[in-house]
Amino acid sequence: MNTEEGVKDAASLKPKKLLGIRHFQVVMLFFAMVLAFSMRVNMSMAIVAMTDKDSENTFDWSMQTQSVILSSFFWGYVVLQIPAGEIAAKFGGSLLITVVVAGNAAISLLIPLAAYYGGWQSLCACRVFQGLTQGFLFPTMHNLIGKWVPLEEKSRLGTLIYAGSQLGTALQLLASGFIASYWGWPAIFYVNGALGAIWTCVYVVFGADSPEKSRMISAEEKLYIQTSLGQVGEQKKLQTPWKAIFTSLPFFALVIAHCGQNWGFWTLMTEMPSYMKQILGVDIKANGAMSALPYLSMYLLGFPFGFISDYVLKKKWLSTSACRKISNSIGMWGPAVALVGLSYVPAGQVGLAVGLLTIVVGLNAGHYTGFLIVHIDMAPNYAGTMMGITNMFANIISIISPLVAGLILQDEADPNQWRHVFYLSSAIYIAANLFFVIFGSCETQTWNKPNEVEDNNGTEKKAEKVV
Repeated sequence: MNTEEGVKDAASLKPKKLLGIRHFQVVMLFFAMVLAFSMRVNMSMAIVAMTDKDSENTFDWSMQTQSVILSSFFWGYVVLQIPAGEIAAKFGGSLLITVVVAGNAAISLLIPLAAYYGGWQSLCACRVFQGLTQGFLFPTMHNLIGKWVPLEEKSRLGTLIYAGSQLGTALQLLASGFIASYWGWPAIFYVNGALGAIWTCVYVVFGADSPEKSRMISAEEKLYIQTSLGQVGEQKKLQTPWKAIFTSLPFFALVIAHCGQNWGFWTLMTEMPSYMKQILGVDIKANGAMSALPYLSMYLLGFPFGFISDYVLKKKWLSTSACRKISNSIGMWGPAVALVGLSYVPAGQVGLAVGLLTIVVGLNAGHYTGFLIVHIDMAPNYAGTMMGITNMFANIISIISPLVAGLILQDEADPNQWRHVFYLSSAIYIAANLFFVIFGSCETQTWNKPNEVEDNNGTEKKAEKVV
């Protein structure tokens, strides 16, 4: 069954109920993203309070030491990216997503003690372990989306899940300033840990790897999802076509797009609070609110991107490749232009700077319906593994980008040095997306299905070519 036939058959089987168990699973995965990213980015705000010379119980860390701390999360994060996709395919995504949230929550509770008694080295060790557990996050999400979300709902429900990362970022930046101001910086980590523990308890009871393993789903909804995804009947474990993946030019273009996105995003994510304090001169509470605004705009803009993409594809106004590439171009070239403008904002122009930052990060929502779901378009059977590969390379870039920013910012109060940081991010955004537009593809690849499958009689026959 090809993709178009599957969608037509599934449409006739769609349950009459407005909401189903798949929507509950999507909501739980959305909150997993919220919490995971809250615990991923909390250090960006906490380190401002932890190094504030005007407060008690703080640390005298240089800008270079702070850059090492901010990048240390990614040292562990890159390690399990490729294995995570394979492990999720073998053992199921629900176990791994539980490990992500529960593991990060437990470590968050230990971070204040580690910083007080072990210094920045112990703090880095905690962040490495948090990164290690979050290495499962994106490959596992792609695996679960590939099992739970029908094709005709993929853009909007996939966007809802992944937009949780920006809501988590925005809420964390917004709340951290107030939490640190009233209860001290350790409370930032205690709140994160407690919320992660609550989510874990709920998901252990109600989460499931797939519709087949859910105890709550109706037979009608299960058949609808299976038919849409072409997964009716027993699903066999497939061998990963490593050679085909690594020799695919469209896949290489996907890697480049992911790396470019991470350079720009994580440079801003890790350095924005320092920029707000050193260049704009805002205090910790206002810093959090202003830093959060761009990510809140990205969260909100993700939804129109998702609905418009699904509508355009449903009406067949554009091919899947054209739709994804246009979205991705808005998501990467838009911020590139706005970053150039940001680099020329005069010192003290807080409103203008925050407005441009909001445009930079808000437009970046286009990547949700751009390269981020192309893994599922290209090869739904191996989407988790492919996401693991691209995310591994992209997060090596996430380690490098704050370190490069730290090297450029010898004097973080110098606007010219910040201009160089923004120029570099803008150039990388432009080059990465250009490569993706020219060489990327969103068509289902022939290697998505094995060359040979065994039929019921034990004889072999050619698998149907997926187009």
